[in-house]
Amino acid sequence: MKGTEETGAAAEQELGSELKSEPEPGPGPGPGADEPMSASPAPSRRPDRSGLLIAGGILAACAALVGYGITAGSGGDDDKPERKVPTAAVTYEVTGSGTADITYQARSESGKAVVVEAATLPWRKTVAVPLGRQAVVSITLGEQGGKARCAVAVRGRHVQGATAAGEFGRATCSGALPRESGAGEG
Repeated sequence: MKGTEETGAAAEQELGSELKSEPEPGPGPGPGADEPMSASPAPSRRPDRSGLLIAGGILAACAALVGYGITAGSGGDDDKPERKVPTAAVTYEVTGSGTADITYQARSESGKAVVVEAATLPWRKTVAVPLGRQAVVSITLGEQGGKARCAVAVRGRHVQGATAAGEFGRATCSGALPRESGAGEG
């Protein structure tokens, strides 16, 4: 029986080496072949996930930056004090009767004017205008015409006056505000 055991061991070794050897190149066995389908011809590899990890890291960094921007922007008065722009008190006055469209410069660093449509006369407004800007008031009479006068006073001192008369009459009054002292402009 020793010969049978040796033959059996040799057959097992031979069969084991066949299973371990790589398959021959070419198309593998198709459906209906005699070999079982459970043995795969190539070892399975795990998919490369480095790109997924990098994308996740970038997404996390973006979320952190957005979160920081939201919290930093809502800090209120703690972050930076609001830049104070020096101003001068300017009084605009329009006298006459009826109504007029009035446009004037107020506290606005961008230079945008304030428009009051069909203001009832007489009309008066005191506002803060940034130093170095032009204090300007313009009036436009309506279709009924009439007569109206505008005036500008800077820090209580009369600077200029003008009169509008007639249908759609117009007048503009302006005065230069002093520049901020020590600004070095000029």
